[in-house]
Amino acid sequence: MAELIKRKKALSVQPLKSSQTIGAALAFLGLKDAIPMLHGSQGCTAFGKVFFVRHFREPIPLQTTAMDQVSTVMGSDGNVVEGLAVICAKSKPAVIGLPTTGLSETQGSDVRMAIREFRTQHPEFSDTMVVPVDTPDFTGCLESGYAKAVDALIEVLVEPTTVKDETRINILVGSHLTPGDVEVIKDTVELFGLNPVVIPDVSASLDGHLGDRDFSPLTTGGTRVEDLRTSGAAKATIVIGRALSPAADRLAELTGVEDHRFDHVIGLDAVDRFVATLVKLSNQPVPAKLKRQRAQLQDAMLDAHFMIGQARVAIAADPDLLITMTDLVTELGAEVVTAVSPAGAKSLKSLNSKSVKIGDLEDLEQMAIHADAELLIGNSHCVQSAGRLGVPLLRAGFPQFDILGGFRKTWMGYAGSRDAYFDIANLMLSTHKGEVEPYASIYAQRPDEGEEDHAHRAPSPGSGLHH
Repeated sequence: MAELIKRKKALSVQPLKSSQTIGAALAFLGLKDAIPMLHGSQGCTAFGKVFFVRHFREPIPLQTTAMDQVSTVMGSDGNVVEGLAVICAKSKPAVIGLPTTGLSETQGSDVRMAIREFRTQHPEFSDTMVVPVDTPDFTGCLESGYAKAVDALIEVLVEPTTVKDETRINILVGSHLTPGDVEVIKDTVELFGLNPVVIPDVSASLDGHLGDRDFSPLTTGGTRVEDLRTSGAAKATIVIGRALSPAADRLAELTGVEDHRFDHVIGLDAVDRFVATLVKLSNQPVPAKLKRQRAQLQDAMLDAHFMIGQARVAIAADPDLLITMTDLVTELGAEVVTAVSPAGAKSLKSLNSKSVKIGDLEDLEQMAIHADAELLIGNSHCVQSAGRLGVPLLRAGFPQFDILGGFRKTWMGYAGSRDAYFDIANLMLSTHKGEVEPYASIYAQRPDEGEEDHAHRAPSPGSGLHH
């Protein structure tokens, strides 16, 4: 069991954390025809939008209630009502997510009362669902805000149903899964003849695709509201990410659908458990494609363990991603000598590491130096830290703004795990770890010895050097 070391500093130096509000917005962006409206100042939303655009390299639909100094003091309920009415009239969304910010939470805004006022004043917009969620950015992190939003979606949208679909599988996916990961999870489930309904489905809205229209004020893909409403029709629910436990508990309570929970689906053991669950749910054998990918992963582990085994790794990430990356590297014999998370979570106590520091990137650097780390895993904010430490960086998590395609890199499944091990092994090779030193015979004449002998050799007769 890992020891949780709490922060003692009065401020963050080189912050690692992304806010709860951004996490909640990310969850809402996984719904079809949706738009998040952040309840706060324009600066809060603009800052978050910059992060999203730089990470996904796509236009991001995001709105704000635009609180100013007057509404902050006198009350901001009118901003919420007006903002909802304007968005409904102009864009006609299916869902509006309404996460709060530190400003509105400190002001004491009651968004649920404001939504009731909106319903009273504008009954013509009754078809648009509004989902409020309390996500002050002075506590928690992206992961906890995302999990709260998923929980709120289930609470507001899921309805009782007596209809059953024996092929439908609900899949709750955590914030540590990329659009590429979600796509692989769906493809794997479909191989067993099952119909996956992902909540929320960022693989259909934030996967980087060209739409039919030049611009859309709403998300162009994702989970439909109708699919959320009928979650109780599913045969089972698969939950990926321990942060989603409250949301999974609520869904099970509302629908009575059994669930199967995983921290992640990365590495041989975890993917085997996931596939075994699908075999049980579908009563189908493992497809030949997955068997082939499993064999490829085994071969990759055999090849890469020379470089990864006994490597000293430092990781900075939100709790679920920290657990995922730790399990990935330790499965091949590496040691996590430094683990830093921006926020605490009960799940961190089970981490395969001696301790976890709740802190920032300054803490990461100090601990990594002391522990003699050889590899750093973290988001793009860790680039400078890796440079100062003189170690390679494996980019993982949010945000990734200094490379292309990092937002949809696939880690999960047999194939994703295979490629992840190759990436880590290649980074370790850049430090010359795992390489076999060239053999030099003790009888071979070294170049310096040859030159020395030549320098002291007596001149031959007739050379003109005799006195």
